[in-house]
Amino acid sequence: MAKRKEYSKEFKEEAVRLAQESGNVSETARNLGLHLSILRRWKIEVEQEGEKAFPGKGHVKDEELRQLQKENQRLKETVEILKKAVGGSRAVSSAVAPNEIPIYQGV
Repeated sequence: MAKRKEYSKEFKEEAVRLAQESGNVSETARNLGLHLSILRRWKIEVEQEGEKAFPGKGHVKDEELRQLQKENQRLKETVEILKKAVGGSRAVSSAVAPNEIPIYQGV
């Protein structure tokens, strides 16, 4: 099985720049020895991601997903801590008889 070719970030950026300057993606791909779909994909990635395009191994979206999952886990832990704190105070307040709870009478 053939090994996949890996291209540097600089090569990809230069290829996209050449395609944009010439206005002919298929000719640029042919001149660089690339398949047309590869150059089109790179061009779309540059248009969508801008400076964040071609981060290397992995994708920006993968990193963003990892960060969101980490924050989600932290928030779940915070919710559990708050539930325990509120649960403890409910146990205390439920021990008070309803007629002993002060009622606001207004000023």
